[in-house]
Amino acid sequence: MSTAPRLSIGLPVYNGEDYLAESLDALLGQSFGNFELIISDNASTDRTEEISREYAKLDSRVRYVRQPVNIGCAPNHNYCVDVARGELFKWASDDDLYARDLLERCIEALDEHPEFILSHSWTAMIDEKGVVTQALQYPLNTVSPHAAERFRSTLFAPGGDDDGAVIRTEVLRHVAPLDSYHHADRTIISELALHGPFHQVPDWLYFRRDHPGRSEHEHPTVRRRATNLDPKRADKLRHPMVRLLGEYVLGYVNAIRNAPISGAEKRECFRYLRQWALNRAGNPAMGRMPVQAEAETGPREVSVASVVAGQEGRVP
Repeated sequence: MSTAPRLSIGLPVYNGEDYLAESLDALLGQSFGNFELIISDNASTDRTEEISREYAKLDSRVRYVRQPVNIGCAPNHNYCVDVARGELFKWASDDDLYARDLLERCIEALDEHPEFILSHSWTAMIDEKGVVTQALQYPLNTVSPHAAERFRSTLFAPGGDDDGAVIRTEVLRHVAPLDSYHHADRTIISELALHGPFHQVPDWLYFRRDHPGRSEHEHPTVRRRATNLDPKRADKLRHPMVRLLGEYVLGYVNAIRNAPISGAEKRECFRYLRQWALNRAGNPAMGRMPVQAEAETGPREVSVASVVAGQEGRVP
């Protein structure tokens, strides 16, 4: 492309041959088309490269990059942000699906409301075959005009995973990049929430696939998850468990310190963080509010086949 696209989609992937084509079909079939799709292949050993290159030949919006070695999941995510050219950015996953109008509706909201720094939809969980198993409304109060309340919600409420979000690139580049300590994906969302409110599209447009090969299943321990994010975390001498957990808390501390909010708001955020830390130390289960019950519209009423490009003949 000679001119910069409005949106950059970063798709970091490692050995994603099982679902990659479905994800690419869903993204390239979006009603909003002014984007670049950056596939950053983390030195995959399966057919990921072959599949990606096939799509790059068919669609000029696809840019395929192969990392020479496995640099880790977190650096691969950050690489996509570093090379993005769009004023808006979205991370995508090789195994998730996206409704045709997800991008359009998220971008419309950001255009209409400049105060929003991020826009996303409700999330529905799907299985290996793309069948919806659970559909929940978004439980976090990140739409609040008050930064401290948004931060409190990211600490105590369940959820906080905004993989399906469209984010203002300038804001994303002003927060700390995705790190590789325990729960680093939560601290980056909390820091974003300190920069401005999120908008939720009240519909199930993002479909997160749960399957045995998903990262959290293949890497069930703190050490293995951190090592997946960055191979250097495998060294127990340089990266003991206390460091992996301590950096998690420090991530929140630095997010508050660097946030563009008033001193009073920062003090309120630190009070919430202290309360959260004490609750987690006394009873880890108290660090999260009860999981929200399933929405009134049950999963059987959320149809992947009717809203996701490329799924018409695949999902019953």
